[in-house]
Amino acid sequence: MSNEILDQAPAATAGEPHVREIAWIEPHEAARRMRPLGGLSFLDSAMPHGELGRHSYVAAAPFGRFTVEEGKAAWNGRGLDGHPVDALRDLLALYQRPRLAGLPPFQGGAIGFFGYEFGRLLERLPAPVPAILGAVPEASLAFHDALVSFDHDGRRAFVVSTGLPEQDPAVRARRAADRAAGIEAMLGRPAPRPSPLPAVPRAGWRSNFTAEAYRLSVARVVEYVLDGDIFQANLAQRFEADLPPGHDPWAFYLRLRETNAATFAAYLEHGDLAVASSSPERFLKLDRDEVETRPIKGTAPRSPDPKEDARNAERLLASEKDRAENLMIVDLLRNDLSRVCRPHSVKTPSLCALETYAGVHHLVSAVTGTLTRGRSAVDLLAASFPGGSITGAPKLRAMEIITEIEQEARGVYCGAIGCLGFDGFLDTNIAIRTVTFRGGKASFHAGGGITALSEPEAEYRETLDKAERIFRAFEDSGEAHA
Repeated sequence: MSNEILDQAPAATAGEPHVREIAWIEPHEAARRMRPLGGLSFLDSAMPHGELGRHSYVAAAPFGRFTVEEGKAAWNGRGLDGHPVDALRDLLALYQRPRLAGLPPFQGGAIGFFGYEFGRLLERLPAPVPAILGAVPEASLAFHDALVSFDHDGRRAFVVSTGLPEQDPAVRARRAADRAAGIEAMLGRPAPRPSPLPAVPRAGWRSNFTAEAYRLSVARVVEYVLDGDIFQANLAQRFEADLPPGHDPWAFYLRLRETNAATFAAYLEHGDLAVASSSPERFLKLDRDEVETRPIKGTAPRSPDPKEDARNAERLLASEKDRAENLMIVDLLRNDLSRVCRPHSVKTPSLCALETYAGVHHLVSAVTGTLTRGRSAVDLLAASFPGGSITGAPKLRAMEIITEIEQEARGVYCGAIGCLGFDGFLDTNIAIRTVTFRGGKASFHAGGGITALSEPEAEYRETLDKAERIFRAFEDSGEAHA
């Protein structure tokens, strides 16, 4: 690539990362202690699960940041030539490294988010107005040379330090050792506990839809379905509130992970933007050449009464509307994966399985495939973004209708949060149950898939069911446990 900035970056060289196994520390406690380094990136398996919630990662003080704003890519604030997808692919290739065996799979690379509007860089789509918090970058990825990785299954923790971006082997080795020692020292020091978290009362939240306007919008989408424009579209309402003085997004995230524990949770601090996510949904995972996506379609509320809770789950499993919604998105994702996977490798090992979380039950399917030789994680993202479970089908027409009705940019919501490893590993969530903080305000969305069988009042209530745990985390006052 001819761009001056990338020409100055080091090419990948051989050399083992510096690895130290350390005594187990809870990942959120490690994140709290490393936060003073700045640029915190925390991928948090807050809900334990033998497969989906096995690993967590904490990193800070990145050596570089890749951003996309108004369609233009930049590296550490300086513009990059070409399409952002190509620029990102080239950057990751510059720092390419093999994976070490016996460690959690992410061993250094980029951590951050792709906002929903990143999809406009991949297809011709109408432009929404900026979100209430101002224009959120289409993408923001921190490049981390060192991190702490956690294997919850064995309760093992490792400091992994690559020495990047240094090119000279001796200098790189010194940097790797120094960074590892510095991180281990930070982990050994107590850090101030978060200040008590001021409450944000439910009455302080504003939506971009009234209840009646949302019901009418659902009915409008149903008309599009009946007219043959689409099979379904994902409609969401946005909630926004002013934050009281002293409200710390990190303290809020600690409360959120207690209130709404999820397998694909995350907390990011990227400049003046903080993101707290308690997503239960995997968007894309690429491990070696094996691909997995796990779309969620179908939701029912939890109940404190065990019998009623079980009935809610049974009704969801038997719901014709929810199963049809799920199967349509599975077909869409099979098509997306087939664009970059080997012929006949795309399979559906699980259809409409029940998964239960703190506030809701979900129907979840799994779609897998084998990546075509020569394709990369960035190619997989570009072929599949944004996730079909939060757009609808057909994807492009559904996205046009979403912009027409919602009007505003979604920002981080319904994009993806996760990591892209220097070895080609990828793991991302669908950024639902996700709060964005900036300039003394907080914003989040809640939505659902609309089909021909949708009932406006039920769809409106579903958005409130999904938002409930976030509201509750903001309402609780006092110290967050960490």
